[in-house]
Amino acid sequence: MSLAESPASSSASSSLATSASAPSPAGDQTTAEPTAPDGGAPPVLRLPANHLIDTVLPVHPALIDRGSAARQKPGMLAALLDSGSARALVLSGRQALVSGDGLVFLDAVELTEHLANGPYAPEHVIYLGSALPGSGLDAGTEIVLFVLPVQFEVRAEEFEPHVAGIPADAQWAGFRDVAARLNATDTALFIEASAIANWHATHTHCPRCGTPTQVEAGGWVRRCPADNSEHFPRTDPAIIVTVVGPDGRILLGGGGPLDARNYSTLAGFVEPGESLEQAVQREIGEEVGVRVTASQYLGSQSWPFPASLMLGFTATTADTEARPDGVEVTRARWFSRNELQEAVLSGEIVISTRLSIARSLIEHWYGGVIQDAAGTA
Repeated sequence: MSLAESPASSSASSSLATSASAPSPAGDQTTAEPTAPDGGAPPVLRLPANHLIDTVLPVHPALIDRGSAARQKPGMLAALLDSGSARALVLSGRQALVSGDGLVFLDAVELTEHLANGPYAPEHVIYLGSALPGSGLDAGTEIVLFVLPVQFEVRAEEFEPHVAGIPADAQWAGFRDVAARLNATDTALFIEASAIANWHATHTHCPRCGTPTQVEAGGWVRRCPADNSEHFPRTDPAIIVTVVGPDGRILLGGGGPLDARNYSTLAGFVEPGESLEQAVQREIGEEVGVRVTASQYLGSQSWPFPASLMLGFTATTADTEARPDGVEVTRARWFSRNELQEAVLSGEIVISTRLSIARSLIEHWYGGVIQDAAGTA
């Protein structure tokens, strides 16, 4: 059930209003007024001042310390590689080396020696961070990324140095291919590695004067040698929304052919000078001709393919008809909970996979897990 539909929403709002009009002393716990006489008003729940409501979608703790201060020290990355303690993951063409259900981590010093002065010499070596307790890696393990210009054959002859230390079952795989099998730490590292590698691939020159930039700060800054300007990795904010109508139905849409089966939440990029809520209203209006009356932030997900941060919302509308723009959205349908589950189980439609925030948003509205048709995930 979405926040817009939840009976708890109105009670929480009235509680907040009561707290604002008659604030409790700082540090007080939630209290209630004395019980009213029979037939009187029910007790009023009072919240502490500056009460914060938890993010609706789960917030996962960081498993990697990115060392934003440490990586600023000149020569930090070279010293780390010389130490012999760093582990390396390898990325090329948006694919990483994986083995079984996890990323392949190699000795960074040995890998440097094996790849040097050949066609597989890395274009970039980037500091990703150190493992935190609970990551599944030894706490403090330093991790670097090797971005290769081309992929090597992982099952090459044993005498070829670039295959030394690589598991026999290793293969190149994209994030979508293996995300369902990765643990939380490998997922975080794969996403971080993809994001920073994509930025380097598309920001090789100074946007001011066109001079090729130089990489600094462990791979997290590019500096122009001509005008000394610094350039940092970018992330493009995008809103992604479940739209709920006056009868509680959800509006899902899709692009491409009119007979395609894929349906998902609606989404779009935030434009300069726009608030997130304004972007929700504009994008939903542009894509499906629906007027949003209210919206609520639920959670976020990094999706660096190539460089997005998905900001999840649920929104309400009084409209009951949708008019797809025919460009970004070619199909739009309203679903009740029963209609959506039946359509998914029958194979009539396919909704977003469990890897995406879109699925989390849809299941938040649904109020539980939506069962997939056999053979899908």
